[in-house]
Amino acid sequence: MFKTIMVPVDLRHAPALGKALSIAADLAKTHGAKVIYVGVTSPEPNELGHNPAEFETRLKAFVAGEMAARGHQGEAHMVVSNDPTAELDGALAKTCASLGADLVVMATHLPNVTDYLWASHGESVAKHVKASVFLVRG
Repeated sequence: MFKTIMVPVDLRHAPALGKALSIAADLAKTHGAKVIYVGVTSPEPNELGHNPAEFETRLKAFVAGEMAARGHQGEAHMVVSNDPTAELDGALAKTCASLGADLVVMATHLPNVTDYLWASHGESVAKHVKASVFLVRG
């Protein structure tokens, strides 16, 4: 049913992604799909690396750990954005299309008052991609 599963990951919040990562791995094994873990970074130094190359090294190490721990096929895909905070939703939608993903599995938060004013990242991605979107709370 699914061939390519895109999983956006924020390495700063990796411990909070456990449930979504587990579901993506289970779906990949069930459907014989590949998981593509997408990390978005800026070209400027930040806590995840002095440059995009360092960020990519961390992302690849994260993906290797996921594949070893959960036993599925996967790969890392880095996206460089000048302003990841403002451009994240568009970058994820564009990446989903370019990768040909047919499912996006994303961690999300419980709705709060700000979600009535601004769409969450998951909501925005769901509105702008052709793929199915599985939002995982918790």
